[in-house]
Amino acid sequence: MSKMAEYDGPILEIDKLSISFFTRLREIPAVMDFSVAVQPGEAVGLVGESGCGKSTVALGVMQDLGKNGRIVGGSIKFKGRDLSEMSREELRDVRGNEIAMIYQEPMASLNPAMKIGKQLMEVPMIHEGVGEKEAYDRALEVVTDVRLPDPERMLNSYPHQLSGGQQQRIVIAMALMSKPSLLILDEPTTALDVTVEAAVVELVKDLGKKYGTSMLFISHNLGLVLETCDRLCVMYSGEAVERGSIKDVFDEMQHPYTQALFRSIPLPGADKNARPLVAIPGNFPLPHERPPGCNFGPRCDYFEAGRCDQGNILMEDVPGNDRHATRCLKFQEIDWNAPIQVGEQKEKPEPGKVVLKMDNLKKYYEVAANALFGGGETKVVKANETLSFEARESETLAIVGESGCGKSTFAKVLMGLETATEGQILLDGQNIEQIPIEARDTRTISDVQMVFQNPFDTLNPSMTVGRQIMRALEIFGIGEDDKARKQKMLELLDLVKLPRAFAERMPRQLSGGQKQRVGIARAFAGGARIVVADEPVSALDVSVQAAVTDLLMEIQREEKTTLLFISHDLSIVRYLSDRVMVMYLGHVVELGTTDQVFSPPYHPYTEALLSAVPIADTSVEKEHIVLEGDIPSAMNPPPGCPFQTRCRWKSEVGGGLCEKEVPPVRTLADGHQIKCHLDDATLERMTPVIKIAAE
Repeated sequence: MSKMAEYDGPILEIDKLSISFFTRLREIPAVMDFSVAVQPGEAVGLVGESGCGKSTVALGVMQDLGKNGRIVGGSIKFKGRDLSEMSREELRDVRGNEIAMIYQEPMASLNPAMKIGKQLMEVPMIHEGVGEKEAYDRALEVVTDVRLPDPERMLNSYPHQLSGGQQQRIVIAMALMSKPSLLILDEPTTALDVTVEAAVVELVKDLGKKYGTSMLFISHNLGLVLETCDRLCVMYSGEAVERGSIKDVFDEMQHPYTQALFRSIPLPGADKNARPLVAIPGNFPLPHERPPGCNFGPRCDYFEAGRCDQGNILMEDVPGNDRHATRCLKFQEIDWNAPIQVGEQKEKPEPGKVVLKMDNLKKYYEVAANALFGGGETKVVKANETLSFEARESETLAIVGESGCGKSTFAKVLMGLETATEGQILLDGQNIEQIPIEARDTRTISDVQMVFQNPFDTLNPSMTVGRQIMRALEIFGIGEDDKARKQKMLELLDLVKLPRAFAERMPRQLSGGQKQRVGIARAFAGGARIVVADEPVSALDVSVQAAVTDLLMEIQREEKTTLLFISHDLSIVRYLSDRVMVMYLGHVVELGTTDQVFSPPYHPYTEALLSAVPIADTSVEKEHIVLEGDIPSAMNPPPGCPFQTRCRWKSEVGGGLCEKEVPPVRTLADGHQIKCHLDDATLERMTPVIKIAAE
C-alpha cells in the first residue's frame, strides 16, 4: 500500500483534545482542552512533570488508551484525517507504517528471544510486503545509520548481548525502518548515561533531517528539548499552559508555571549560597481534586482571588511573537523581567577537620568467566582501582561518573555492605574498610548513612512513616523510651519540612518527593556525620528536585554533615558541591574543587561529560564533543588508560603510551589532580566547553 498522498498541512493536529479515564466511581479527566500542531519536518517538544498528561497525549495519538481511557472531546488529525474515524485495518496500517513510537525502556519494545536482524526485517516485510533480501539490506542500512559498530554482528545478536545505549539505538532503527512521517519519542533517553544520551540525541536530530520525519518529543528535561526541538508546549496538570517557538518560550516566557520551572533548575552561574534555587511551593493537584479556575493558581506568585479562580481559562495569543500562546489571564500585567526575590543568603560553612580518608582503596570481584555454568576459570572485575581522597566536616564531595564506573561499589564498601580488597578507609582515624556492617558498632552505623536513588524501594510499605523513623531511632539507641523517641521523630519531620500529621500516613499515601524526605529524615535520625546520597533526586521531578537539594544543604549547614553526593547530573553537581571526583571504569580520573573541575584544563573524559550535559539556557554555547562507542565492560577493560578507546586527545601522546600504561596521577595547581598522559603544554591549550554568550 502506498503512503498517503503528499500532504502539505500539519502532519499532526491535535485540537481541543480531552481524554478521561473511567473508574467505577468517577470519571478522571487526564487531559483537557489540549491543542498542538506539528508541521512537516518540525520537532515539537512536550514538556511537563510526571502526571501532567504528556504520555496520555501520546497514547491518544497512537489510539492506545486501553479499556478505561476514552477521548471525550476534540480531535486528533493525522495528515488531515481524524484518527478516531479510521477502521482498525487503516489504523494498523498508519501505526506501523506512518507513525512510529519510541518508548522509555528499550527492552519493552524488543523480543528477547529473537535476533535483532529478524526483528528489524519484520517491519517492511509485514507492512510493505518486501522480500527477505531487500528487508535485510534495509535493516543493514538503518543499523549503520544509527551508528552502531559492526552492523552485521549486531543483526546477528540477541537484545541481551547489547548495552542499554545500543538497545535504544536498535529501537530507533526499528522505528525508522518504514520511514515514518511522524516519530513520537517518550522520554527516550532517561535510562541512558549522559554521554550516550548526547550521542542518541545527535542521532535523532540527524535522522530527522535525513528522512524528513516530523517529531513529537516528550520529556521533562528542558535542556534536552532546547537541543532537539524547534517548538515546545509546556503542560501542567492535564492542560497546555504555554506554546511557542523554543526562543520565545525560553527567552520571553509568558506563564507563571514556565517561569517557576526555570527557577528550579540549576543553570550555569547559580550558586547554592548566593542564589539558591527557588522550589515551587505546594504540590501538584490530583486529577480529581483540581482547583477552580486556573490549575496552577494555588501555587502561583501572581494569583488573584476572585479572578484567577473563576470559570474556564483559555489559551490566548501573545501579541508580536511566532504562534506563541499562554493560558494566563494576567500575562500582560506581569513584569516578566522583574528580578527574582532572592531567598535569604546563607553563609558558606567552612569545611572543618578531615572526617573520612580513603587511601589506595581497591575493590575487586572474582566472577566465573563462564557465567552460565560457573565452572572453570574466573575473571577479576576491578570495580575500584586505587581510590584516594579526603572529605571534611560540612563539605560536599560529588562523585561523578556513568554506570559501571564503580561509584556505587565504593559506596557499598564505605557502608560496610562489602569489604575492601586492599587499601584503607579511615573514619575519624579508625580503620573500617574490613568491618562488614553486621560487625560495626551502633555509633559507626549511625555515623555513616545512605539516602538512595529510589525512595519507593527503601520504605516499608506496611509501616507508618512515624513508626519507620522511630524504628531507626531505636536501632541507633536514641531516646530513653517511646515518648522521647516520638518527640524526636516529630522534630525530624520538622527538619525535612513535612507536616507532623504525616507521621500517621502510610508510604503509599506520599508522593515521590515526600517519600524521599522520609528517607532523609531516617538517614539523619542518628545524627549522621557522613551521608552518602546516591542519585537522591534523579527519580524526582524538577520542581521537587530543587526542594530536596535545598533541604540537604540546609541540614548540612545545621548539622555540619559531610555529604558524599553520587550523581551523573553535572548541573546539580556544579550547584551543590565543594569538591568533585570524576570516575571512569574504576579509576579516579580527576579530582579537584568544583571550579577546578569545571574549567579547563580537564581530563579528556571530564571534557566530554561537560559537553554532553543538556543546558536549558539559550545564551549558553557548548563545544560539541560526541564520544565514539560505548563504555567498555569492567570485565575486560582496555589495556593502558581506561579511557583511551574513546579519547579524542590520544593522538597528542606519542609512542602508543595510552594503550600501554595506566597514566600516573599528576597534581596541577592547588591540589587539582588528573590521571592522564597529556603533557602540560597540551593541557594548557584546552578551551572552556561551556561559554555563556555575552548579553
